[in-house]
Amino acid sequence: MIFLSLLFAFLIEQVRPFVYNSWVIEQVAKGAQWIRLHLDAGLEKQAWAAWSAVALIPTLLVAVIYWFMIEWGSWLLGLLWSVAVLYVCLGFRQFSFHFTEIRDALESGKDEEAGALLAKWRNLEYNDLKPSTLIRYLVEHSVVQAHRHVFGVLYWYCILAVMGLGPAGAVLYRLCEILVYVWTEQKDIVEGEEIVSSEPLLKLTRQIWFYIDWLPTRLTAISFAIVGNFEEAIDSWRFHLNRYEQNNDAVILATTAGALNLELGVTPLKSDPFLDSDESGIRDTQRGQLPQLAHLKTVVGLLWRSVVMWMLILALFSLSRLLS
Repeated sequence: MIFLSLLFAFLIEQVRPFVYNSWVIEQVAKGAQWIRLHLDAGLEKQAWAAWSAVALIPTLLVAVIYWFMIEWGSWLLGLLWSVAVLYVCLGFRQFSFHFTEIRDALESGKDEEAGALLAKWRNLEYNDLKPSTLIRYLVEHSVVQAHRHVFGVLYWYCILAVMGLGPAGAVLYRLCEILVYVWTEQKDIVEGEEIVSSEPLLKLTRQIWFYIDWLPTRLTAISFAIVGNFEEAIDSWRFHLNRYEQNNDAVILATTAGALNLELGVTPLKSDPFLDSDESGIRDTQRGQLPQLAHLKTVVGLLWRSVVMWMLILALFSLSRLLS
């Protein structure tokens, strides 16, 4: 059922992308802000209560619905529920239209428009960039978003599905990813006053997200190494390990840089203004090729090869269970 659920979710998402993704994220963000306003008073137990209300309870609810469908319905109902949840949580098309817009602008020579689109996508301040730097930022953000929208969701779905929890893992991962943005970066204005998360809530949200994303990050890095340049990918991973061991995104980008022999930064920008790499002085990189337009197709190929690899692994695993 795991393989079939993922296969159908991917196929449906490619034919008819989930167009309400931004609406779902907005509703989750509104709920999270309301919970923070009413439960977060600066104590650790209140931080746990707030996090559980937004992330844990919906995850358990999805698992309970799955159990009900399996026990009182049939495996077909469980399959349909899993596909529906994965369709909402997982997919390239939930972010790839940004990538396509920016790539088309670059191919048309509209570098300024491409920079503005990238800045709007990632909520960043835009300065004039050299084309190679702009492409590098696009590669960095796209790879990280692909991990969070596809690979991370896929891994956690499989982990909890094997334990009999159905698609609960996909929901847990996506909610934790949304919360780390809403409660640590997004501003919430109530009656003209900016509401910020307490220190215990900030610490808890970041810690949980780090541990939730720790294993998926390394699985994604390994898959990039296998379908790319394995030796260079592992070498780049080791090169950045001691420098950014507490940053999961750094693992993804370092491995991508090695797998494709590209010069990338180690962490994607969040709120910093865009700067050319030789002016910022803040990024450690291993020397590789400067990203060019042709490399964008290479990045897409790397991502799809990784997806195909994991789907083949799941297909073989499912087949072995059937034969046994």
